[in-house]
Amino acid sequence: MRPSSERIWLAALLLLVGVPLCYPIWLGVSAAFEGDDGSFTLFHIQNVFRDPVLRDGLANAFLIAACTTVLALAIAMPLALLAARTTFLGKPVLGTLILAPLILPPFVGAIGMRQILGREGAINALLSHLRLTDAPIDFLGGEYIAGGTFTLIVLLEAFSLFPILYLNLVAAIANLDPAMDEAARNLGASRWRRFTRITLPLIRPGVFAGATIVFIWSFTELGTPLMLEFAKTTPVQIFNGIKEMEASRQPYALTTVMLAATIGSYVIGRLVLGGKGHAMLAKTSAGAALHPLTGFRAALAAGLFALVALIAILPHLGVIGTALATSGRWYGTVLPASLTGDHFVQALTHPLASGAVRNSIVFAGAATLINIVVGLLIARLLVRGSVRGRGLLDALVMLPLAVPGLVFAFGLVAASLRWPFNDGAPLHFVADILGPTPNPIPFLILAYAVRRLPYVVRAAAAGLEQTSVSLEEAGLNLGASRWRVTRTIVLPLIAANLAAGAILAFCFAMLEVSDSLILAQREEHYPITKAIFSLSDRLGDGPGIASALGVWAMAFLGVALATASALVGKRAGALFRG
Repeated sequence: MRPSSERIWLAALLLLVGVPLCYPIWLGVSAAFEGDDGSFTLFHIQNVFRDPVLRDGLANAFLIAACTTVLALAIAMPLALLAARTTFLGKPVLGTLILAPLILPPFVGAIGMRQILGREGAINALLSHLRLTDAPIDFLGGEYIAGGTFTLIVLLEAFSLFPILYLNLVAAIANLDPAMDEAARNLGASRWRRFTRITLPLIRPGVFAGATIVFIWSFTELGTPLMLEFAKTTPVQIFNGIKEMEASRQPYALTTVMLAATIGSYVIGRLVLGGKGHAMLAKTSAGAALHPLTGFRAALAAGLFALVALIAILPHLGVIGTALATSGRWYGTVLPASLTGDHFVQALTHPLASGAVRNSIVFAGAATLINIVVGLLIARLLVRGSVRGRGLLDALVMLPLAVPGLVFAFGLVAASLRWPFNDGAPLHFVADILGPTPNPIPFLILAYAVRRLPYVVRAAAAGLEQTSVSLEEAGLNLGASRWRVTRTIVLPLIAANLAAGAILAFCFAMLEVSDSLILAQREEHYPITKAIFSLSDRLGDGPGIASALGVWAMAFLGVALATASALVGKRAGALFRG
């Protein structure tokens, strides 16, 4: 490709990716500084910090994120050290089980935990059966750090997100030069001193990468607090303020403060943990220095993995149990009094549930097709191109991994209220969110595509980097057009990588939470996650159908992850690393 042609493609792709991503965010932020007469003002931002309810919401969101990140790190670090440095009986199976949280959004797990920890739930029934309590314990009744809902949110999110940290830490520890640790051991350094003085500084970039994703995710997580009715946190306050966007600037100001806090947290974390890494003379291979554990040590390591896996899959078990329990027959008992498969049938036939499944397939499918085309073009320019400015395109493509989904979804709502989508504008009837006859479908597809584009670009770029450019040059030298070379040479060679990225993009778009909860306002447009949220609060069989939908989603995502892993091997895990 000629330099002039590359520059044209670069400019086109920058516009194609940058405008849909940055314009909505800019609208959401700029409105926070706009007075009633259109002049610049700081009043709305200042009001966020003056209002005690909003101020407490920010404090709670920050505390949830901080506690979740610390707990996730405490869970992931010992597991990563064992996984990267030792081998023991059952390690492959246990190592797979602790990644189970990746197939279930934490807010869906909240349904199962409500059933398990409720006043008439399984835990209270077990304690009563063992005569350890005289009255049910209100595990979900508090809203403070000491216990109750706050603690449950932290536990749910930590045990759902720790695999992200675990994958980053395993990769970082596996690449350490073992000679450094051996030299320190020969000089008499204790195990703890070697960890704090050698291992921890060397894996600091990996800690920062994983911790940043966990912190931002939990700081802006909407589904879990919403499902557990914990309203004193900023994401829920923003969600509740969506209907007031046309009359109030408060939701805009809240979103702006949350985005600023996210960026500030990233910068501080970068300064503390993400500084320049220490260079190593050599890197070890993943299995070169594995130390075999036997006897008590092997049992202890396996027990730690098994304990974490058991706690991590407890929400899954709760969701499965709720889906299998006959309506009203898992009340005050350890296990459901009677079982049924009817909820699984209704999850595919109930008007709301079946419509949501159909909507999610259409929305996620359209977004994935867009991502395949755009992602392949971007990957080719990044890997095969030589024009200056590719780094900006690369950063822009990966930006959705850092921008909270809640902020982007809110920005799309703000965009729907401005030209050309506002009332009377040319595209008002094409896409609308808050109007009397809303049509959020274009916005949902756009949100899914923008949020999951990095998966496809990463996968396609990995395939191109492993494919010799000489094969393409040979085709061009024989007179084939660039399109024919792409169709007959490039695509077959990177098909596995592209398919893996597309599968992951499709599946995670199907289970997108923030975009679905905010953008879909009517049942006819509900995707799966919004339907689960809506059904979970319905009396009767609502929780059972919602849980069955969650189980179907778990099975679907589990198969998809296994397929993606089989297609691209261990590199599939890199999509979850920072």
